[in-house]
Amino acid sequence: MTTMPHGEHEETGPREEPVIRLHRWDADWPDDDPHANFKSDVVLYGRLDPLATLRGMAENLDIPVGALARYVLARWATGGSGGLLEVGPVMVHRLWEPIAEAERQDSDSERLRAYHQLRQMIAWLKLPLDEPSVYPAQFEDGPADTTR
Repeated sequence: MTTMPHGEHEETGPREEPVIRLHRWDADWPDDDPHANFKSDVVLYGRLDPLATLRGMAENLDIPVGALARYVLARWATGGSGGLLEVGPVMVHRLWEPIAEAERQDSDSERLRAYHQLRQMIAWLKLPLDEPSVYPAQFEDGPADTTR
């Protein structure tokens, strides 16, 4: 990665912006590599030209390609922490408990039990998304007066 000047800062002089060359990557890895699925995705998605999409978006939205690329990378790179913020640390721990217990038991039947427990917990979380009417509409000052 290299940097190029971008604008002047009063105290630090020119700010250097990163410039990244997009490489296609192909490699072999052992069958037991814990990151094999991710590496496979890198190879498969690397066959595509992401700039085709970004150029179209840039033209349609009147946003520079580099700004869109920065947004896409930042959004993807922070997706895990964004997901944690959405779900919340308490719920992450609650969802993890059945998995941790099943792994402590080291039993396929316990893993299956954990799956069913997680399925029920997620179904409960998802219920208002699937059926918004499950919770009645709330009004700060009571229901709106529709008789006027």
